[in-house]
Amino acid sequence: MVLIAVIAIILFALAAGLIASAVLEPRYRRTEYLSTIEAYSYTGRHESLPTKISREANARQSMDRLASSLGDFVAQKILNVREDQIQKELVAAGFFRVGPRRFLGYRVITAIGAAVVAIWLFSLSGQGPATVLLFVIIVALIGWMAPNFYVHRRARLRLQRIDEQLPGMIDLLVVTLEAGIAFTGALRMASERLTAPLGQELRLTIQEQALGLTTMEALENWLKRCDTPSVRGFVRAMVQGERLGVSIGMILRNQALEMRARQKAVVEERAQKAPLKILFPLVFLIFPAMFLVILGPAILNIAKNFKGI
Repeated sequence: MVLIAVIAIILFALAAGLIASAVLEPRYRRTEYLSTIEAYSYTGRHESLPTKISREANARQSMDRLASSLGDFVAQKILNVREDQIQKELVAAGFFRVGPRRFLGYRVITAIGAAVVAIWLFSLSGQGPATVLLFVIIVALIGWMAPNFYVHRRARLRLQRIDEQLPGMIDLLVVTLEAGIAFTGALRMASERLTAPLGQELRLTIQEQALGLTTMEALENWLKRCDTPSVRGFVRAMVQGERLGVSIGMILRNQALEMRARQKAVVEERAQKAPLKILFPLVFLIFPAMFLVILGPAILNIAKNFKGI
């Protein structure tokens, strides 16, 4: 009974998380994009937001203030956290406006919410206080770790998308450079034609140049935000080419070939890992159902025969 209740709570938490993500993610992205556009001045005029979006923004600001207060308390009084590592993970995931302490506050809110839901569900099941306390602690720990897992997964997928889009960006840079456009202008044109997340990173790089950084310094800051093999190779090649005076077009062609070869190797590695990953769901999910369907009637007939004897 206890095991069934635990499984029910875990499934309920997963379902609630998926529903909340599906409902809130488009609204959150819309608000985030609007705030980013306003912060980096990509529009020539400011339009008043609709009332619904304004209410969502106000509610989010209130939640942000609460999370920041909780995060300050957790960071100062309870935990010795590595804020630089958390900030790096948040930036890699695309949460540029979320600080490490605010993220800690959201983790506290998620843990408390999960514990409240667990208490409510176990109060309906009629379990003993010791059992309720044990599983409330487990569910609260799951709620504490879930935001960290989400940010880590989003950062990994975002960096993977950047690596996948980078060869196409380099081809676009080669075409624009051969047309006689300077490297900075080629980056600006590429940022206007590429979508997130690579286009977002390019726009941030261009804005850093507009704030006074050199092109190479802005590219090195991009590498700090997105430390992937493809971005690392691209930035280092650009820095070395700038210092040695080598043709940027030739460097970019070599970089595009190298990145496509690396991506091909990564795809082949994933294909080789696929049979091992399929093994576990095959053994624990598919085989039991097949055995039940195939051997079930035979087992029933054998049982009937033994009863007849």
